[in-house]
Amino acid sequence: MSATITPVDVPEPAAAPERARGPRRLLRPGGAVLSGLLLFLSFPPRPLWWLALPAFALLGWTLRGRRLRAGFGLGYLAGLAFLLPLLVWTGEEVGPGPWLALVGAEALFVAASGLGIAAVSRLPAWPVFAAAVWVLGEAARARMPFGGFPWGKIAFGQADGIFLPLAAVGGTPVLGFAVALCGFGLYEVVRQVLLRRRARTADAESTEATEATESTEAAESAEPVTARAVRPLARGPLLAAALAVLVPVAGAVAAVPLVSDVAEDGTATVAAVQGNVPRLGLDFNSQRRQVLDNHAKRTVELAEAVKAGREPQPDFVLWPENSSDIDPYANPDAYQVIDQAVRKIGAPTVIGAVIAPETGKLRNTLIQWDPKGGPVAEYDKRHVQPFGEYIPMRPFVRIFNSNVDRVSRDFGPGTKVGVFDLAGTRVGLATCYEAAFDWAVRDTVTHGAQLITVPSNNATFGRSEMTYQQLAMSRVRAVEHSRSVVVPVTSGVSAVIRPDGKIVAETRMFTPDVLVEKVPLRSSLTPATRMGTLPEALLVALAVAGLGWSAARSVRARRGPAA
Repeated sequence: MSATITPVDVPEPAAAPERARGPRRLLRPGGAVLSGLLLFLSFPPRPLWWLALPAFALLGWTLRGRRLRAGFGLGYLAGLAFLLPLLVWTGEEVGPGPWLALVGAEALFVAASGLGIAAVSRLPAWPVFAAAVWVLGEAARARMPFGGFPWGKIAFGQADGIFLPLAAVGGTPVLGFAVALCGFGLYEVVRQVLLRRRARTADAESTEATEATESTEAAESAEPVTARAVRPLARGPLLAAALAVLVPVAGAVAAVPLVSDVAEDGTATVAAVQGNVPRLGLDFNSQRRQVLDNHAKRTVELAEAVKAGREPQPDFVLWPENSSDIDPYANPDAYQVIDQAVRKIGAPTVIGAVIAPETGKLRNTLIQWDPKGGPVAEYDKRHVQPFGEYIPMRPFVRIFNSNVDRVSRDFGPGTKVGVFDLAGTRVGLATCYEAAFDWAVRDTVTHGAQLITVPSNNATFGRSEMTYQQLAMSRVRAVEHSRSVVVPVTSGVSAVIRPDGKIVAETRMFTPDVLVEKVPLRSSLTPATRMGTLPEALLVALAVAGLGWSAARSVRARRGPAA
């Protein structure tokens, strides 16, 4: 008896209905919340960077195939679950109002990303477009409103991760894209495997039923039995999903040679002073003289240790932001305290000061103080912090929180890139909050910085996770630009970071200390530094192309085949 093979198409199993009933209605919202919580847990001080991968995989499951409105709502839930715990430190001393308002606004960007991911999730190779949409959302959040708030960029949670070398390839956008792509790819691999498993099960059941029917008919008609084979599902989608996982990992491995701590321009011995503050909280500013004296005292103690041979002579010394909240130009006693300490250590010192001109806005200034010539150069912080250093829409905001009047006089932004020549070493300056902004750090390197410093003041945020989150940013910047990064902080955590992102020395929080380390100096530029905003622009263009393609498909689908 002969048998012939007749291929039969088996359609892909139908997607779940948009609106589930009963407890199943909570599955997608629950998945969105859990994905946001996993993203939070992937950030420092926890070394759980890898949790970002299941977070994006779960977010992909949550959003794939959803309608746009559902994507927005689910994205907002994920954003709240991510940012509420991540940014809780913003309400450390001013209450929950500002914290909740900030998170509510920032989560809207994650909601918009959720909408976009839902839109592109039906496209071929959708993980690529979805990851690009995430980068688009981060790019928007880093620019608006009020100059943006990039805190919580996925890249800043990857300082301990295997993807970190990609920061040297294309900065934080490429690093974040790789993590999101790998996570979405993981979900798509699982989905494709399950589709094939269900298809094989359906094939077997269909074949058994067909053979039984045809055997009965053949027995009655004495005709030969025709065996039916099922056409297998295409392998392309599974291959594309696997590539979405493997390409980011392979790219990170290939980028490892870009990460180097070789001293191209010799070394420098740098001292970072952490003077500490008398008390935690917003009344830090009322302790101004004590804070200044603390930093001067630690510098004098360092000079004595150098004289006794217990510490090497530093080439230059770095004080934190706000280490002198007393204007040394307007207060001779503050000037004298600083000058004596700098003369004692005998090395150029960067002083973080608040400059209060008679008219106009305050300036958050870093002063290059020479042991012989006194103040010789200044850098004014270019990106001052909204609602922290200046109050936008002050009368309106006062309605909701009277703490705005603690900032009685606004700070104004500087305009010049900060690079000091300290004993022959060109040191790039990014003050505290500026470390979160790609341009603010990159500008210093393109202007010749061989080393970067991020003087900071985190005293108003207590013992929260904020200082560890900010330290992780500096580690990513070190790899991104292949520079040593020194982070002096008033109350900790101060640290010295090598160009490969490794911390070689750090302090404890709210402890007076001085770090003295020899660090490599470098002048070569990474691809990320050379290309600047180009990688981000290309990823944004990819996201826009995906959204446009998705919109065109939707229009064609509504018009129907006749169109």
